[in-house]
Amino acid sequence: MRHSIEHGPSFAWLRVTLEPGETVFAEAGSMVARTPEVAMTTRLNAGLRVGFFSKVLAFFVALLRKVFGGETMFVNEFGGPSGGQVVLAPQVSGNVVHEQLEAGKKLFVQAQSYLASTGDVEAKVRWGGLRTLFGGEGLFLLECAGSGDLFITAYGGIHPISVDGSFVVDSGHVVAFDGTLDFRVRSAGGLKSFFFSGEGLVCEFKGHGRVFVQSRNIKALVGWISPLLRS
Repeated sequence: MRHSIEHGPSFAWLRVTLEPGETVFAEAGSMVARTPEVAMTTRLNAGLRVGFFSKVLAFFVALLRKVFGGETMFVNEFGGPSGGQVVLAPQVSGNVVHEQLEAGKKLFVQAQSYLASTGDVEAKVRWGGLRTLFGGEGLFLLECAGSGDLFITAYGGIHPISVDGSFVVDSGHVVAFDGTLDFRVRSAGGLKSFFFSGEGLVCEFKGHGRVFVQSRNIKALVGWISPLLRS
């Protein structure tokens, strides 16, 4: 499989060239175009399941991922015996970043930042505790692990920051982080800062690893647009 990220960092899309028999999994609704020989199969966003009861379980897992993880209930699988090309794009303008995952390596991704993956990469819903709820990241995170290619996206540019000790990031700018890091959610400052500084809550990461930070905050964009729609 070959890939290229084009039109970045502001309006990036992902072009994937598949060899015969190769497949790529992508978030539903992300396809821009594909060559005719590439077939698309839609399945529940719950991993490979066989049998009636397994399919029933898959439905509830997919529903859980939609309600709490912010994902769609379905993913699309692209591939075919002849190979070909498929172009994928995120829902909002921004960058796309490629991560090569290996066995034993984990990357936690916030809701809606997963775009596509190849190989045996699996994105499992993981309980993040109430700290993720109050941090604005939802009750669940996606634990991406396995061997293959992972493509993540965000509104704005994506910048990886190496953490050696501790590092603080606004909760609305966190895209993903290595599984070697721990984090807690806290106020950006004191009580006065919490209510009047406009900064709200932050995530403090500790350990050794990387945090992927987005240069823009889509919630801030929504807050800026909303008054204009009401006027």
